Amino acid sequence: MTAMGSSAPDNSAASPLGSDLRAATEEFIAQAAQIRAGGGERGIERQHRHGRLTARERLDQLFDGGAPQSECGLFAAWNMYQEYGGAPSAGVVTTIGSVGGKLCMVVANDATVKAGAFFPMTCKKIIRAQMIAERAYLPLLYLVDSAGVFLPLQEDVFPDTDDFGRIFRNNAVISAKGIPQIAAIMGNCVAGGGYLPVLCDTLLMTDGSGLYLAGPALVKAAIGQDVDNEELGGATMHAEISGTIDFREPDDESCLNRLQSIMHANQATTPIGDPPFQAVAPQRDPNDVYDIFSSKPTEQYDTIELLRCVVDEESWNEYKAEFGKSLVCAFARIGGWPCGIVANQRAMTRKKMPGGKAGPSTSVNMPAVIYDDSADKTARFIMDCNQKHLPIVFMHDTTGFMVGRDSEQAGIIRSGAKMVNAMSNCIVPKIALIVGGSYGAGNYAMCGRAFDPLLTLAWPGAKCSVMGAAQAANTLLTIDLAARKRAGEEPDEQERKELLAAITASYSEQQDIRYGAARGWVDRIIEPGKTRDELVMSLQIASTYPLPPQGAFKTGVLQV
Repeated sequence: MTAMGSSAPDNSAASPLGSDLRAATEEFIAQAAQIRAGGGERGIERQHRHGRLTARERLDQLFDGGAPQSECGLFAAWNMYQEYGGAPSAGVVTTIGSVGGKLCMVVANDATVKAGAFFPMTCKKIIRAQMIAERAYLPLLYLVDSAGVFLPLQEDVFPDTDDFGRIFRNNAVISAKGIPQIAAIMGNCVAGGGYLPVLCDTLLMTDGSGLYLAGPALVKAAIGQDVDNEELGGATMHAEISGTIDFREPDDESCLNRLQSIMHANQATTPIGDPPFQAVAPQRDPNDVYDIFSSKPTEQYDTIELLRCVVDEESWNEYKAEFGKSLVCAFARIGGWPCGIVANQRAMTRKKMPGGKAGPSTSVNMPAVIYDDSADKTARFIMDCNQKHLPIVFMHDTTGFMVGRDSEQAGIIRSGAKMVNAMSNCIVPKIALIVGGSYGAGNYAMCGRAFDPLLTLAWPGAKCSVMGAAQAANTLLTIDLAARKRAGEEPDEQERKELLAAITASYSEQQDIRYGAARGWVDRIIEPGKTRDELVMSLQIASTYPLPPQGAFKTGVLQV
């Protein structure tokens, strides 16, 4: 094994941006704490008044003590639905953790937020949790406590392929794949939402909860029948008469204990195992990332120095280190888990090109840009990782592919398509980590959301959009001014500046990683200093991912 080398200058000295990353992280930590409070003290009080735990209190009791957890979608619906008072974390908690020594995906309605009602993003968040569980063959545990669809937004919740009904379709498909699903009704479970627990393998219910297609008021209005909650859909009725539930429990604590016991008895899921190799500390302190990283376009940093804070020391084997240097490819281990790494190089590098009688010539590669030779190299590396059954970590900090006459003539589109083709057809799990920018086709090639990453992580302050705010704002301003000119308007310089400022502010908001996380494009925003721990957990989750037999990997047509 070789020590981690570098094909670019070492820019590891502290830079002013280090403090910016720390500030962004502190802001993220504060916002995350606020989101975790859900509907606030009044909502928590209401839950306790009904003798029920909150969603997060239930998770604290359910998960094995001391085991790491990975909450997905904490920032879902961030700054959305403000006209309705907001919906912190979309009113549902989705977390991967250990129950009975087995990794599980737990979906828990947060009844402190609008009584656990389903907003559009609630559906998308649960569907994403189901997708992760289905790919990694994680048991799904549902802690149900929801009033059903948020009616003012029913048209965006009810009918489409990524809306409410898709959750139940997924229940059925996941069950058919043999992935365990257990539901515990610990509050309301009404209308169409009643199908979720009944489509699961095992169903628990607490006294005082309700499971029915229509509540007493609707039954009275529809058929004129007078009936109370318990007779209509209480735990005793479903245990003694309908036979719908498997276990009736007196309260939340008893229900969660029973759920743990059922997971202990589940032999369809392999207990959490140790990594195949002993974990070795990284060469650099994980917190050094704050000093190494820079997001300023005018500043560089060596991506390999950043990776020294993450990977096990002496596990680093850089692939084609002297070729295609704008992308770093390497075989490595993180916490004892082997993986492949594809990372954008944020330092300037040099490229040698074939020459005539005078010999090879040299050109300079701009930082964060993907060049044709790098794309070719990475496509080949991705194929090799699939051949070796290695999960791949894609670390984003890119402005996209190189443009211009020389790049086009060198076949940048062909090379980029080759990389996208290989990445799209991976049979191994892919983990995306956005540390800086993730723009345009660079986002696609580095396994953006559209390309089925098992998990997408991001640092606070990261950005994701079709292009940078400055370029986009100037482009949009040019279009706007042209339209005004055609309409006979001639904005003066002051109006032009105001327009540019307004467009820049709007676009900057949209490229903020929290904007993307709110809409489900990112699973977790993470603390940069904990990147190694986060990737260890991600690779552990990826280790349960079922792989097809050797030789199953294949690509589509590659343009060579």
